[in-house]
Amino acid sequence: MIQQDMQARLTAKTSKEQFAYILQHEFQFAPKIAEAIMTEAEANLRPAAEPPPVGQRQVILAQRDAGHGRALSETQTVRVKWTVDAGEADRQVWQQHGAKALRQVQVQRLLLEAVEQGAAATQEDLAQALNVSVRTIKRDFEELAGQGLYLPSRGNLQGIGRGQTHKAQIIERWLRGETYDQIGMHTHHAIVSIQRYIRTFVRVVELHQQEFSDSQIAMLLQLGLALVQEYLAVYRHNHEPDCQRRLQEQLKRLSTSPVAKKGVL
Repeated sequence: MIQQDMQARLTAKTSKEQFAYILQHEFQFAPKIAEAIMTEAEANLRPAAEPPPVGQRQVILAQRDAGHGRALSETQTVRVKWTVDAGEADRQVWQQHGAKALRQVQVQRLLLEAVEQGAAATQEDLAQALNVSVRTIKRDFEELAGQGLYLPSRGNLQGIGRGQTHKAQIIERWLRGETYDQIGMHTHHAIVSIQRYIRTFVRVVELHQQEFSDSQIAMLLQLGLALVQEYLAVYRHNHEPDCQRRLQEQLKRLSTSPVAKKGVL
């Protein structure tokens, strides 16, 4: 075993030195530049130390701020973890609303996960991840956009003012008095997911009222800054007494819970 480990290290060392030689002598890179290239190559090409959790997969997507008009090989990319299968939550959607509704829920989830990790997915990326045709994804986009939902795809990232993400739409429905069952029926999302979105929204509002900045809230709750700002926009735009009363009831429950008393979010 020791001899095998030594042989493996020697092979790796030899390969690395050979790569450095090629970069410096065939491509004429300075030693420091060659070293930086090797570091990036090791970080991006080395297999993951652990396999992703069940239901997740790693994908390479274009960086969120990467310009358009270039081939993917010339575009900055990001390694992203996608939740292709959310387990029980996805099974609930499939059982209650069918395969099409499940796919559209997955489309919304994957788009937001990409943005939150600094990337932007195309319709082709989604089609490949969900094993359907691009034409099917395009039809899903048309239907979801028709419901007033914002879909932050690579071709639509500048359209933030055209609608809400599904999470913000669910929060607004809840603030306006819909029950979990009614929200689930209208949006085709699982009850457990709806409850999670609402709990997160209430925590965002609580921290905002304590005068934490948007970026601090995002860091404390491990959320994307865009989602925090969208939740706060929903909070500001719903000042009706019934909405505020519903929110205050949840804030009171949070402040009196054992978890909140300990200061754990």
